[in-house]
Amino acid sequence: MGSESDAGGFSFRGDFRENRPAFTLGYHDSKREAPLSELQYGYILNQDFAVATTPITNGRFRSRVFKVVSDHLATLKANGEKGTSEATASRADPVLLPLTPDDTGMFPSQAVNTYVAYTSPWIDLCSNDPVIANVSRQVLNLEVNYASWCGVKSIIITGPSRDSSKDGGNQGLAQYSRAVQEALNIAPSITILVHIPMHREPPVGAQTETLSSLNGEDASGPLGGDIDIFTTWDSWNRIRSVCRYNPRLLVALKIPRAVPEKDLQNRWFCEPLHYLTFSPEVFQKNKAGYPSLTKNLQEMIFAYMRLKNAPWLLLCDVGPDVRHITEDGNGEKSSLTEADFPSLEEAHKPAFRVSTESNAHCEYLRWLETQQLPFSALETPILTNFQDWLQSPLQPLSDNLESATYEVFENDAIKYDQYELAIADALKEWSELELPTSKPGVVVMAVAGSGRGPIVTKAIQAAQSTGVKVEVWALEKNPNAYVYLLRQNAQKWDGKVNIVKTDMRAWKGPLLSDSPETGPVYGKVDILISELLGSFGDNELSPECLDGIQHVLAKPHGISIPQSYTAHLSPISTPKLYTDIHARAQTDATAFDTPWVVSLFSLDFVAQRVPGHARFQQAWEFSHPIPDSTLEAVVARRSGGVVGGTGGSMAGAAGANDHNSRFCHLTFVARTRGVTHGLAGYFESTLYELKAGPNKGRKWELSIHPERIDEKSKDMVSWFPIFFPLKQPLYFPADTELEVSMWRQTDDTKVWYEWLVEAWTWVGPSARVKVASSDLCSSRKMACLM
Repeated sequence: MGSESDAGGFSFRGDFRENRPAFTLGYHDSKREAPLSELQYGYILNQDFAVATTPITNGRFRSRVFKVVSDHLATLKANGEKGTSEATASRADPVLLPLTPDDTGMFPSQAVNTYVAYTSPWIDLCSNDPVIANVSRQVLNLEVNYASWCGVKSIIITGPSRDSSKDGGNQGLAQYSRAVQEALNIAPSITILVHIPMHREPPVGAQTETLSSLNGEDASGPLGGDIDIFTTWDSWNRIRSVCRYNPRLLVALKIPRAVPEKDLQNRWFCEPLHYLTFSPEVFQKNKAGYPSLTKNLQEMIFAYMRLKNAPWLLLCDVGPDVRHITEDGNGEKSSLTEADFPSLEEAHKPAFRVSTESNAHCEYLRWLETQQLPFSALETPILTNFQDWLQSPLQPLSDNLESATYEVFENDAIKYDQYELAIADALKEWSELELPTSKPGVVVMAVAGSGRGPIVTKAIQAAQSTGVKVEVWALEKNPNAYVYLLRQNAQKWDGKVNIVKTDMRAWKGPLLSDSPETGPVYGKVDILISELLGSFGDNELSPECLDGIQHVLAKPHGISIPQSYTAHLSPISTPKLYTDIHARAQTDATAFDTPWVVSLFSLDFVAQRVPGHARFQQAWEFSHPIPDSTLEAVVARRSGGVVGGTGGSMAGAAGANDHNSRFCHLTFVARTRGVTHGLAGYFESTLYELKAGPNKGRKWELSIHPERIDEKSKDMVSWFPIFFPLKQPLYFPADTELEVSMWRQTDDTKVWYEWLVEAWTWVGPSARVKVASSDLCSSRKMACLM
């Protein structure tokens, strides 16, 4: 329903809450000077609101503060002193007296912890006048401290009145940021929300009189000149940076009348949004005279509601008027009609909504809730719970996985279907080309790292569907999974599979015979199948594992599935993950050295697609089987036949694994200014590509590349991306080139990554300067053991 919708009323389906994001509505009246009465609060809740705001102090307190400041400024003027930043440090600012019962209507009660407190909007923490800035800070501290004592759980603070600019915005923001940081310390158990606009818009209607008006200062600052829609995000970034990404500091985002460009929408998408706030001017009337939002606003809201912690919708000065619900001097409540409250029967109906003219905005948002797309197959509660949740990468070589971990992987039908199709094509092509087999009349297949056997099952099914006779071997080092494989072989595979408990690198091949005279004789494998890939392709040591078993692959026609895999990178902004890692780092010294596996969702890709520089770029590639000469060099190095090493070899290492070291240097272009918290890593893999026949070149692939996953392996969920964090957020200006250097390092016993991000900007047709750089990050302490 867009701005041109002609819907005069709103209908609802009782089951929509089950498969769409739910809207949680909040009520805010900026003109209120006292908390809602119990009757008023109940009325608001019955209007389908879940929460209401409350002022902390009242008009009497405001008048007291205004008088203190006004008198002090008058005294300074009479004495010929300045009340601006040029005043001497010896000047004494006024000190506010503590709150009294006459200054507030908020007191401890059973309901107070269900309110959201709202600090006084008339203070100006950004004022260039040190007197006003100081008193504003005192007011904030008094209110936050008192609200915390009353039992309030969250407080909204009016956002900064100005942004970084030549009119003193930098000074004001420094004052504001420090005040917020101090408030977080004063109330260590309270969540603080900064109420900030998505971007600056010209003010509408009468503006709140602030303390700055006492000295003629314009609290909002100039809005003339070129419009920069990123200034408010810049202000927020500065505030939360000063507050060291405190997890209790969130955003209440004012939705604008005009929807900004996608870059800004994406930037706010990854921020810690707790409320989206709607003022009256955001709505416009449709043809039937009802409030509505433009189509672009609807789409933006729908996108934000897909977040795991979906923001609540706070209606500001919009919705039911409760002033008529009062108590007289004797405590007698005003009379209410039956229409004000539902009957018991109506209250239990899922689709019940009170139908009153004063609640048209609430009705509209409930209708809008039903217009969202249903949750997709990838938005199940289980998968959604994994969004932006940090997980340490698996170490399948050094650790034995639990059965539950295998079971999670096995639920991904897409991956295993791709494997079955790839194996079937390999078998058909082998048969059609009449290639020689390792065993007469039989294609020998080995599944290296079988786990609980899902790919073994797919290999058997592929053989049955193609009619090719096969011999299947299943290798597994996990002793517990080995027991399960034996059971599967007896109950599901009819004893057709040869199961070997071994590290694949120690396996000598299919046992052909064993006699006292000749000893054991081992054969070769025609098709070697594995699923050793990690989120970055090679991060779970697939290259090292397959190197160790390649000697059993038949020459020259032996096939490896997968045949190749590539790693891809993109710099991202993800404040939530940085906040989580920063918190972990207080007790875990390796938190910023760990490449985390995470279902990235609340993020912004800071690089744009420009000619010659993609948003996602390939870091490196591995392919199998590797040349025999490479394996011969590995053997020589391990036996001491070659001194030293090259590439990624480290001091004391023979360099036997140097052929698996890698380096890349990639350049990304950021059109708008922003901040990056690290690198997102992805992989793609070619399982098998047909080499001949009418379908030559057809590939069966796996991909988690954001731009190609739907094309190659839509709805696959086995792998989440990998995140390489930066120890400090890297802020960069507009039109910046972000240069990423990454190394895959090895010392023959383990593998790790090192990464560096640098920001360069052009200062002339052929000259660049470096404006920012990260530290050289390394995961060596968290290396994957070979």
